[in-house]
Amino acid sequence: MHSALFLIEFGAIILGLGLLGRVAGRLKFSPIPLYLLAGLAFGTGGLLPLPASEEFVAIGAEIGVILLLLMLGLEYTASDLVSNLKTQYPAGLVDFTLNAVPGAAAAFLMGWGPVAAVVLAGVTWISSSGVIAKVMGDLGRVGNRETPVILSILVLEDLAMAVYLPIITALLAGVGLAAGSATLAIALGVAGAVLFVAVRYGRHISRFVSSDDPEKLLLVVLGLTLLVAGIAQQLQVSAAVGAFLVGIALSGEVAEGTHTLLSPLRDLFAAVFFVFFGLHTDPASIPPVLLPALALAVVTAGTKIATGYWAAKRAGIGVKGRWRAGGTLVARGEFSIVIAGLAVTAGIEPAMGPLATAYVLILVVIGPLTARYTEPVAAWVGSRRVARSAPLPPAEPARPGSPEDLSDQDRDPAGRA
Repeated sequence: MHSALFLIEFGAIILGLGLLGRVAGRLKFSPIPLYLLAGLAFGTGGLLPLPASEEFVAIGAEIGVILLLLMLGLEYTASDLVSNLKTQYPAGLVDFTLNAVPGAAAAFLMGWGPVAAVVLAGVTWISSSGVIAKVMGDLGRVGNRETPVILSILVLEDLAMAVYLPIITALLAGVGLAAGSATLAIALGVAGAVLFVAVRYGRHISRFVSSDDPEKLLLVVLGLTLLVAGIAQQLQVSAAVGAFLVGIALSGEVAEGTHTLLSPLRDLFAAVFFVFFGLHTDPASIPPVLLPALALAVVTAGTKIATGYWAAKRAGIGVKGRWRAGGTLVARGEFSIVIAGLAVTAGIEPAMGPLATAYVLILVVIGPLTARYTEPVAAWVGSRRVARSAPLPPAEPARPGSPEDLSDQDRDPAGRA
């Protein structure tokens, strides 16, 4: 009976996610907010609890995070990452300053402690690579001059997560300074070692993993990713970081084949992850934090636009491209929810989950709009300012019998009087 109830509940969840994905596709925006709303509707305090499938959904959510980070790592090679670190690190510093500080300040203003401030700083800092990649594809901007700048900022954020996630994991676990330092040292050591191996021996690793049989390639890559993620978590390093580093280590045809094979699995379990986060957030807890979430969303949307504009200007991109880069970076999504989910699991601040949910819902809806309309709105505002500031030329009196004295009806089609 329990097995039948589980199949009914989980089947209904998957079917519902598929239908919501169709609706999002018709409306041409990210399905993430709909997945979060579905979780809110059927989770704690929602319309209908789903107790039979809760444990499996939790495991599926963890796999979803791992696959999200693995697929993200597949997008970049180790050499690309090293190159981005050398050339674009100033943009990464500006990104951190402009977008993490508002989150930390908001936490202190709400009376939360320093640990919650570090967590909320991460929630407001990291843009959604998944949403942004989809938006750029939908708008046909993949080949634009500002796109490498956008990708560089996203890569730097993803790399920063390899350091940030172990830090907050240690903070949330309440370990001491010595243990926290050891955790961070292990994380940095593992990340550095994987990057070194990927740069020097990436071809050999890819050749070892490679297989002409899609089934064998899928099993080897998925098994390796889960194994490394589990070992990383056992060492007090985030499982997500372990998966990200596995993705970086794979390259060439193996990365392309893995991306094709795992994309459907990634989409399935990522959707389950967003639903899981919504299931553990009481809808009644969102209205009290809606105004702070909205204020934080407005402020950090502005700071992300400023970040993209500055980085594109530094790269020599034109004014229109600068505005497009800034507007594209606004969306938050998977990483923000991952970070908030760690805090919710640790139970450090009851309002953290609702605030992060509301914040991501707002920006994941606004993000595609800012990507599309920031540049034309900025151009319109600029033209209005120029028109107001420009002095009007003095009017010359028209001579009698000149064309200015004649109405349009008095002119022939050639414009002669």
